[in-house]
Amino acid sequence: MATDDGTGADTAADAAAARKLPSDPAAIEDLIARKRADLAATIDELTVRAHPKEIARRSAADAKGRVQAFATTDDGALRTERLAAVAGAVAAVLAVLILLRRRAGRSR
Repeated sequence: MATDDGTGADTAADAAAARKLPSDPAAIEDLIARKRADLAATIDELTVRAHPKEIARRSAADAKGRVQAFATTDDGALRTERLAAVAGAVAAVLAVLILLRRRAGRSR
């Protein structure tokens, strides 16, 4: 599969290759077959990348990596100060929700 790094190198290489096209019909057919195979591989990869399950898998892996980076240091030790801050924030939100429910129950 041809890779495009965004630098235009593939376009320049394609232009150079176009100037050097073989004159032999069998060589031209072989070149066309290789380009067709490259295009098919590119389409297959794009199809896999755009599949909803693949997108969900990549998103889940990204989220897992972010949580691990947030909760652990580079050597794998837990960052207790961050975990304690998150636990305190969750407890505060729960306390507010409980108070709001109790107030809503009293006003009925």
